[in-house]
Amino acid sequence: MSTTPLPAPELGEPYLLTPGPLTTAYAVKQEMLKDWGSWDDDFRSMTRTMRTRLLGLIGDGAPEYDCVPIQGSGSYCVEAMLGSFVPRDGKVLVLANGAYGLRAAQTLGYLGRACHLLDKGDYLPPRGDEVATILANDPAITHVLAIHCETSSGILNPVEEIAAATQAAGRKLLIDSMSAFGALPLDPIKLNCAAFVSSANKCIEGVPGFGFVIARKDEIEASKGNSHSLSLDVHAQWFTMEKTGQWRFTPPTHVVAAFLKALDLHEVEGGVPARGARYTRNRDVMVQGMRDLGFETLLADRWLSPIIVTFFCPADPNFTFKAFYDAMKQRGFIIYPGKLTVVDSFRIGVIGQMDEHVMRRVVDAARDALADMNVSSAAPPAAALEERKKLAA
Repeated sequence: MSTTPLPAPELGEPYLLTPGPLTTAYAVKQEMLKDWGSWDDDFRSMTRTMRTRLLGLIGDGAPEYDCVPIQGSGSYCVEAMLGSFVPRDGKVLVLANGAYGLRAAQTLGYLGRACHLLDKGDYLPPRGDEVATILANDPAITHVLAIHCETSSGILNPVEEIAAATQAAGRKLLIDSMSAFGALPLDPIKLNCAAFVSSANKCIEGVPGFGFVIARKDEIEASKGNSHSLSLDVHAQWFTMEKTGQWRFTPPTHVVAAFLKALDLHEVEGGVPARGARYTRNRDVMVQGMRDLGFETLLADRWLSPIIVTFFCPADPNFTFKAFYDAMKQRGFIIYPGKLTVVDSFRIGVIGQMDEHVMRRVVDAARDALADMNVSSAAPPAAALEERKKLAA
């Protein structure tokens, strides 16, 4: 449990209770005040340091893997990974239980790669036995794509059992760990993972502007010529960085500088275990407080990620998400709308420069917002609870 509160945002801006972009430390923001030449030796050294330090977060597998940063948002990196490591005659089993799995399947359609979509709906987790059955029945599948944390619902997917089924079937595993890497353990050696992706503005608490692909070196070398895209070719980006130390096209120099400071703070905090512990404590304090107010989570505790949590909207006719959002923003907190298609919901993120002290203030703000709206009960409609029973079945 933390005792000394983290500093509040220096400029007085609201806390971002989202899965990224998120609230960052002022020291991270300050690193963006200096200009860098993308061709300069100093910046090339920064790029090399960043790649090396990211590999340091994956443990014993680091010698077998390399890190390739890619300009753009996380979805750019997902597309780069799929387009580079899945050959044009390959086929991907996409495990979807929310928007990001579905987006990956849509991406494969744009790339002209074959896809088998296992769509579990809004939140049900894909399980290892399902993966094993599909792979046994479809020998054309070459790769499996898993979403580590599906932020549409906040579910932490069972990547270990998915990895075991994929390895047993002799297929290759790709992981979208966009919202989890840096706070949740991810050992690519144990998972037999060919490649995974994450982003600067998630659990390492940098700012938006680039993501990164961490892949086996032999997979990178074998991917030459696979890519459909000039700018999203992982092999070409890696080859150029290895040869010259430079990004092929204009890099987000200020973002890289900020990210290195974020890595410093990540290390000082205690690395992945400590970052994950703070986020877990944030979740536990916030969820308990919201439940005490009468709110219900979509997911049972087993599936709750320490990243973002989905709550059902109250059944009270005086409740509207827009009014609740505005009331929370007035109190210094920006929350996230829900993505469920069956029942109304909203989401509260617990990552970023926030601690349990902030989470208690979030609960207080929600209590006051309900009072402002004359909402007498935060209990969800019966249909929401019926929907939740599906997860327990």
